[in-house]
Amino acid sequence: MFSFRTTPLRDQLDRALLEGRVAVFTNGASSWDAFSGGYLHELFAERGNLVKVFLPDEREIAPGTAHIDFDPDELGGLDAVVVEIQDVGVRYFPFTVDVLRLMSALNTLEDAPSLYIVDHPNPAGRYVEGSMPSGESDQWTPAVAHRHGLTLGELCHLYADEIGARYALHIISAEAAATARTLMPWTVPPASDFSGVFTPFFYSGGSLWAETNINPGIGTARPYEFFGAPFVKAGKDALPMPEGVLARPCSFVPLSGRYEGEVCHGYQLLLQAGVAYNSLLHTVRLIRYFQEHYSEFRIMDSLYGKVADAVIAEYLRGGITFDIVEEHIKGEEQKWIRKSKRYLLYDEVPVRIK
Repeated sequence: MFSFRTTPLRDQLDRALLEGRVAVFTNGASSWDAFSGGYLHELFAERGNLVKVFLPDEREIAPGTAHIDFDPDELGGLDAVVVEIQDVGVRYFPFTVDVLRLMSALNTLEDAPSLYIVDHPNPAGRYVEGSMPSGESDQWTPAVAHRHGLTLGELCHLYADEIGARYALHIISAEAAATARTLMPWTVPPASDFSGVFTPFFYSGGSLWAETNINPGIGTARPYEFFGAPFVKAGKDALPMPEGVLARPCSFVPLSGRYEGEVCHGYQLLLQAGVAYNSLLHTVRLIRYFQEHYSEFRIMDSLYGKVADAVIAEYLRGGITFDIVEEHIKGEEQKWIRKSKRYLLYDEVPVRIK
């Protein structure tokens, strides 16, 4: 059973929510309600039916808080699992992957609880980048584009269909909560490495650097906008740059992550006003550039699983030219937009970056 609901979670009259055994699955920060001034789990604690809170870590902003761990055995005997995280619009965002893991785990139960998704706006908007998985990929990679243009609720709607979910799925509209009406979707940081308004526009490509020996700004105030390493000769590169995007040579010392405490040389990417930026395609070009110009540069095998696209992989291995990748991605984005339409819950539709 599937339902899309346009009133806030606290106003829902389902017996499972009012009297049943409830677990809350959240990254903590995103479940704060601007109307009540409280957190989601406190609603059920006040009702006396809160059984479990699944959280990544007791610290809200700290390195190493990138996943929400759970034991599938903890899901048995529940009547409802309520999920609230701020998704960021990219299929490999760790907390989103955790939600998909949760959905798959629920599908293994004989008597699974109902699943409620408290939806949020997508801070990366409705723009689409990249392709649906076609090459080697992680088992939790959903069949969506790299930057998918959906909300978490829409993504869960799709994933429930993909896995043939046997439990009830209820989506609480992103337009129902006071928080969504009064705050921008990036106001409360959705993760330790998601610092502000521009981060969603760099993440789809910028996070690929984590599968190389380049630091993507982790441990700085502006992750995914910065990238660099001790061996980079910033300012001496003729980087491939799309129109409307600037690369400012800089140095930084990461406070955590790769090269912690070391001086890294690199760049900060800057978007000119009004530019729609395809971070995935640009980062793929930059990775190829670093392969060709730095003998110290290394790619981990995990990058190919994260990209999950045979054509991009062939380009990164030096086998084809970038124009072939561009044409391939154009077709893939169009295919994804057609597929996504059946799972949309809101009026605005995903679009390509042209």
